[in-house]
Amino acid sequence: MQDVLSKNNNPGGIIQIVSFKLGKEEFGVDILLVQEINRMTQITKVPNSPDFVEGVINLRGKVIPVIDLRRRMNLERVEHDKGTRIIVVEIQNRTIGFIVDSVNEVLRVPADTFEAPPEMVSGIGSEFIRAVGKLEDRLLILIDLNKILLDEETAVMAESF
Repeated sequence: MQDVLSKNNNPGGIIQIVSFKLGKEEFGVDILLVQEINRMTQITKVPNSPDFVEGVINLRGKVIPVIDLRRRMNLERVEHDKGTRIIVVEIQNRTIGFIVDSVNEVLRVPADTFEAPPEMVSGIGSEFIRAVGKLEDRLLILIDLNKILLDEETAVMAESF
């Protein structure tokens, strides 16, 4: 975890993580990437978009694509409910929304709490896992948002949106 989790980039050794749920698992993303968190809103479907792209929303006059993180990580689909949120992030110079089941909290965690995921981890969305954090009573899976979209998918989305 040499990049954002390194002490060179983070002199205090503390990172801030926005934690959220997908099913029973707790995930997190670096707060520096998060622009805002919104309640679920009306999403306009876009024909011929990748399966995991839910559609687009109008965010204060700007049209942004919204990705269903469950589908992107090959998790079972569920109906959206009052806890469902859209986490709006800036990645690869693009503003994108990610649908999650619920947002928990902002955590301040020592960088050394995280370690690389075990090499044996495979399967559901494992290519998107950046690190695993051992908190007092639970594990927190840190997502690498830069790997959520492959280069060719980013290009398709850039053309579409």
